[in-house]
Amino acid sequence: MIWNKEAECMPQDEKEELQLKRLQEVVKRAYENVPFYKKRFDDNNIKPEDIKTLKDIEKLPLTTKDDLREAYPFGMFAVPRKEIVEVHTSSGTTGKPTVSGYTKKDIETWSEVMARGLTMFGATEDDIIQNTHGYGLFTGGFGVHYGAQNIGATVIPISTGQTKRQIEIMKDFDTSILIVTPSYGLYLAEVAEEEGVNTEDLNLKAIGFGAEMWTKEMRQELENRFNAPAYNIYGLTEIMGPGVGLECQEKDGLHIMEDHFYPEIIDSETLETLGEGEKGELVLTNLTRHGMPILRFRTKDITALRKGKCDCGRTLIKMDRITGRTDDMLKVRGVAVFPSQIEKALLKIDGLEPHYQIIVTRPQHMDIMEVRVEASPELFSDEVKKLVGIKKNIEDYIHNEIGLRVNVTLVEPKTLPRSEGKAVRVIDKRKFDD
Repeated sequence: MIWNKEAECMPQDEKEELQLKRLQEVVKRAYENVPFYKKRFDDNNIKPEDIKTLKDIEKLPLTTKDDLREAYPFGMFAVPRKEIVEVHTSSGTTGKPTVSGYTKKDIETWSEVMARGLTMFGATEDDIIQNTHGYGLFTGGFGVHYGAQNIGATVIPISTGQTKRQIEIMKDFDTSILIVTPSYGLYLAEVAEEEGVNTEDLNLKAIGFGAEMWTKEMRQELENRFNAPAYNIYGLTEIMGPGVGLECQEKDGLHIMEDHFYPEIIDSETLETLGEGEKGELVLTNLTRHGMPILRFRTKDITALRKGKCDCGRTLIKMDRITGRTDDMLKVRGVAVFPSQIEKALLKIDGLEPHYQIIVTRPQHMDIMEVRVEASPELFSDEVKKLVGIKKNIEDYIHNEIGLRVNVTLVEPKTLPRSEGKAVRVIDKRKFDD
């Protein structure tokens, strides 16, 4: 089923014509209404009329999270504040949060793209969607909520937390679609098991997951534990929230809603635009946003783009699974390491729980990386000799994956902190040790 066939199956030439028209409109709107963009354009001797082709987008300056922080709170709005009907913010864990403002029209767009995305993995008006994403200032809960209501599905806006209650409601309300972060999904499955609930007895037909890094192995774990297919949801506060890209039932990359968001891939170092299929940093431009148009935003997410018609019938460009973030990257003894690489290695080994932490220290001017991972109850009850062998196996797997030797510590089941939102996977203590 396709929610908006005209938009999602548009021929490439028609799509590019629409994108150019919308790009020219949004560039003009940003230049005339957002002082930040007027100054940035003038400083670079750029005028809106310079955008004559889609490739001309490369003439525009890039926008960063720091730019948005400096405009805090309402400096990026392109309309009078009274036209903004809703605001959301990022977490602000690394400084001032970034603010995202929406007009009524923007909310309609958000609802449209999420309705398309939820439909991609099978949501209909007959579904009961349990939304465990946080409401409040986080965009995750509201994006899913608006899209689900647009479809006509029944939404359970339970938000995060109340984990035992989540299980009870899934069972009692016959939840058919579960929306989670991957780490919280695995925690829910763990609690369901503790409560004696067989996930095969639940009514789940699909899981939508997003908001944090994941690996193929983690998706498989989620699917196995809930006996339902899991589909990725992508978005970010600065651009709109969830709904920028979602997976269809082919599970072969996320379809980006190209009529609303224009994607590019750049080299993070040179800032040059890369070609189709080349891996680099994703850059996104809002093509239709009125309240807060954002041009060429550096997402810090590492991926690649692929054009062509999908077996599902859609012609929307596909984005590969995010394999890292330029700012999540750890540099350990000169080697670039992404947490997803560690996770991939851990999930290949039987007897490990999908809960881990990476701790990096520098005790004597030398980086030391420790990976703490939970052993299953069965494994932890085994003799010490066997545990030592498994510990060495894990260290070898990780070494093969990242090219570095690390120290692995097997810990008792349920001793690592659980997350009801984004999991804290990395603790980098080096900055405190210098």
